[in-house]
Amino acid sequence: MKVFLNKKIPQVGIDILEENNLEIITSEIENPSHREWLENCKKADLLLNVGKNKYDKEFFDACPNIKAIALFSVGFDQVDISEATKRKIPIGNTPDVLSKATSDVAFLLMQMVSRKVNYNIEKIKSGKWKDFDALEELGQELYGKTLGIFGLGRIGFEMAEKCKAAFGMNIIYHNRSQNEQAGKELGAKYVTFDELIEESDIISIHANYTPEQADLFNKAVFEKMKPNLIFINTARGGFHNEKDLLQALKSGIIWGAGLDATNPEPMDKDNPLIELPNVCVLPHIGSATIEARNGMAKLAAENIVAFAKNEKMPTCVNPEVYDN
Repeated sequence: MKVFLNKKIPQVGIDILEENNLEIITSEIENPSHREWLENCKKADLLLNVGKNKYDKEFFDACPNIKAIALFSVGFDQVDISEATKRKIPIGNTPDVLSKATSDVAFLLMQMVSRKVNYNIEKIKSGKWKDFDALEELGQELYGKTLGIFGLGRIGFEMAEKCKAAFGMNIIYHNRSQNEQAGKELGAKYVTFDELIEESDIISIHANYTPEQADLFNKAVFEKMKPNLIFINTARGGFHNEKDLLQALKSGIIWGAGLDATNPEPMDKDNPLIELPNVCVLPHIGSATIEARNGMAKLAAENIVAFAKNEKMPTCVNPEVYDN
C-alpha cells in the first residue's frame, strides 16, 4: 500500500512504515498548493496527515481511493467523521502521548500571565527597567484559587493535577460526562457551564473542538467571569471569539489570557492582543517536545500499519467502522 505523508515527521515514524514495507509518497514541493496536495492524495491508499488539511465529503468524493487516515494530532475537528464512517474509512489520532507536554504549556501560560512575564521581559529589552516601583503592573498569586477545566479528559486531568499539587487549587470542571477519577483523586467537582464561568479564577480549555462550539467563549460569557479571571486556551482557537477576548481584556472585564491556540492561526504579527501586558501568546507548541512528537509519530505510523495488516487501529476515533 502507498502512504502519502504530507509533511516531515520524526524518523521513528518513518522507520515503522518502512519496516512494514509501506511505500511512502512525499510532496516534491515544500509548501504545495491545495491542488498539488490533492493530486498526491489521489496517488495513495492511506494518508498520514500533519496539519490542518480538511477531510470532508468533497475530499472523499475526489479521492475514493483513500482507505484510512492517521492524524498526527489528538484533535480531529478537520475531519467529517460521519462522512468517513459512512464510507468505512477509519480515522486514527494520537491521544495520551502528548498529554503531559500540552498540560505543561497550559500550566506555563497560567504562570506567565499571572506574573505578566511577557510585559516584564519586554521592559528589560526596551530599556524601561527603572527604579523600584511598588505599584507597577502587579501580578497575582495562584495559591488556593479555583481552576475551572473545560473538557476534563487526559490533558485536562494532567493540568488539574499539576495545579492541585503546586498551588493547592480547588478544581471544578464541565464535561459531557462526570470524571469519577478526577473526583476521587483530585476532589474535582462537576459543575454546569454557567457555574464554571462564574466561579473560576482560572479557566483552561482542554476539550475536543466541534463546529457547534465556535465562539463559545464570547462577549456574553466573558462578562459573567470574575474580574481576576485568567483565560487559558491550549486546545483550539475556534473556542474563543478573539475580538471579544481583546475587548474583555482591555476593559478589565477579565484579568489576563494565555493562548497556545489562536483564532485565526497563525496569529497576525500586528494583532493587538500581543501588545497587552496581561497576555501571553505561543505559536501552538503544546506538543513540541522531542518525547511527545516521537510518541505521536510512532502512534500515527502504528495506526497506518495496523490498517495495512487488516487490523484495528490502536487509536481510532470512529471504531464503529469495524462493526459488521
